[in-house]
Amino acid sequence: MRINLEKTLVNKITNISLLKTQVLSWQSTGQKVVFTNGVFDLLHIGHITYLAKAAELGEKLIIGLNADSSVRRIKGESRPVNDQNSRAAILAALFFVDAIVVFEEDTPLNLISTLLPDILVKGADYSIENIIGGKEVIANGGEVKTIDFVKGYSSTSIIEKIRQQIPGKA
Repeated sequence: MRINLEKTLVNKITNISLLKTQVLSWQSTGQKVVFTNGVFDLLHIGHITYLAKAAELGEKLIIGLNADSSVRRIKGESRPVNDQNSRAAILAALFFVDAIVVFEEDTPLNLISTLLPDILVKGADYSIENIIGGKEVIANGGEVKTIDFVKGYSSTSIIEKIRQQIPGKA
């Protein structure tokens, strides 16, 4: 199987207005649209497992990806390690991801309110009533679900492990 990376990127990485049209098209044919969001800085088995489980909840998986500026505000000036274009391209390469949209805000509320997915997913470290966009999705007839993380995996812990292995940087 040959993968045309350029075609994959063009087809999967999109903007909110084009994606809204695509979501409505998918939903009009009865396909359940799942949405999740995050930074996905250093992609690891925890991310892959989480995203695969999210994809299993419906027919189409959308990822809202925090823009670099948003990541810096949330996680500090040393993050992200990988820029938003690189992170989006890596996510687009996953066969079970259907669309990626980068957002500049600190939360995906505007994105979720515009797209109105059928299922909104976050990690189980969130309580359903505190998930941003949850009220909007439920009011539109959708569902909010959580997925357990794979213990011991996070981009932050990987970055810290690397720092500890660099002499004089611990």
